[in-house]
Amino acid sequence: MSVLDQFRLDGKRLLITGGSRGLGREMALAIAQAGADVVLVARDPEPLEETAEAIRALGRQAATIAADVSRPQACQQVCETALADHGHIDILINNVGGRRFNIPTAELPLEKWEEIIHLNLTSTFVCTKMIGAAMLKRRRGGRVINIASMSGMIVNRGIGGRTYETSKAAVIHFTKATAADWAPHGITVNAICPGFFMTEPNRRWAREHPRLFEMYKEQIPAGEFGHAEDLGPLAVYLASDAARYVTGANIVIDGGYTLW
Repeated sequence: MSVLDQFRLDGKRLLITGGSRGLGREMALAIAQAGADVVLVARDPEPLEETAEAIRALGRQAATIAADVSRPQACQQVCETALADHGHIDILINNVGGRRFNIPTAELPLEKWEEIIHLNLTSTFVCTKMIGAAMLKRRRGGRVINIASMSGMIVNRGIGGRTYETSKAAVIHFTKATAADWAPHGITVNAICPGFFMTEPNRRWAREHPRLFEMYKEQIPAGEFGHAEDLGPLAVYLASDAARYVTGANIVIDGGYTLW
């Protein structure tokens, strides 16, 4: 097998949450280009179907499930539906997540804390538990990729709350713990930790806090924010046989922001 052949994903199936826009869309398209079929999960049907059509144009199958996986019961139903309708999932990307609001810790209502914990952490747990359990039962290995954040390792300046940092730090450690448990079964579990990527939520934050984002950009050694398509090749690598010996890793992709 050639080096490039090790990156092929023919015959595999991906389930990705938050797969209709931004980083999720680009990872889904990249993995489809490498040969996998895709099950996309997101809240809004219209962008879901747009991304599914882009995947079908690559010659791959694409199915959609419209659901809000920040609600644990809905997240569980998504996994049950995906497994019932598609038989097996070889690659899981827990991508859904976000910060959503900027409220200082001393003023943060409990329900807002719980909202972000469910969005970033509980959804990752539920999908990993259910799809991973099916991988274990099938005994043919598998790949779990959790989208954490550099914010799980640092504290961002000028932003209140801290539910985001806390939940993403938990995702990183959950990744490590699950990787240790499942390595003997041929299932790798890794985390990607993006830095500043100008997805729509960050573009909105930048419009609301332009000086803050200018400061962030000045502190990136690479001199620019990341592009969503930068994540695609890394996701393909972690999903493929090329990364068969990589598990429990937290791979930072931030243009060098966390080097300082």
